[in-house]
Amino acid sequence: MITKTYQVILYTDGSSRGNPGPGGYGLILEWAGRGVFKEFSQGYRKTTNNRMELLAVIVGLEKLKNDGTKVLVVSDSKYVVDSVNKGWVFSWVKKGFKDKKNPDLWQRFLEVYRKHQVDFQWVKGHNDHPMNERCDQLAVQASKDKDALVDLYYEQNQ
Repeated sequence: MITKTYQVILYTDGSSRGNPGPGGYGLILEWAGRGVFKEFSQGYRKTTNNRMELLAVIVGLEKLKNDGTKVLVVSDSKYVVDSVNKGWVFSWVKKGFKDKKNPDLWQRFLEVYRKHQVDFQWVKGHNDHPMNERCDQLAVQASKDKDALVDLYYEQNQ
């Protein structure tokens, strides 16, 4: 249940066909109370599901033009939601991300996360949540994109 007033609700999902494999993310930005929605997605030729889940959040937050925006991120990724809500990522920073996966994305996440007032809400995936289902469709469709980008960090460090 949403008890705070948010300016933006960011719905996200990531996908990979194979893990690793071709992947993509999908996100929807909703300007709360205005009925304005924008969809974004992007495919990558070889990546992981967790990278796409996290990248969806990052890109969504990077799309926001005004610092200090109150944002609710709605995600079906326990990896992302728990890492933030349980404070794991903040302890990883103190340890220099030693032995942690996706340090490039977590560092990028923290840079944009600190610019806004961000809360996370986990939703069960594939459970008829309309926005989560739409993000999943966007992510899967993006994972099939013939012009998929190269996830350079992943491909160089796997």
